[in-house]
Amino acid sequence: MTDNVESLVLEHLRAMRADIARMERKQDETITRLGRLELAVAGLRRDGAHTDEAAAEQNVRIDHLAERIDRIERRLELREQG
Repeated sequence: MTDNVESLVLEHLRAMRADIARMERKQDETITRLGRLELAVAGLRRDGAHTDEAAAEQNVRIDHLAERIDRIERRLELREQG
């Protein structure tokens, strides 16, 4: 009877080891996927920052062009004095 009990305990321990090994593999996969998601989010943030930077540069250029147009209009007297 003790041989049967020992055999049954060993069988359960082997099954538990297999389950733990499967869970560890799944956890490793999850950690890898999470790392990839973090990289993707960082890339999106970087792209957003570049887009904001480009928009700011364009606004500065537009403001500069508007100032130049105002000066030209004043010199050519195309604009009412105000």
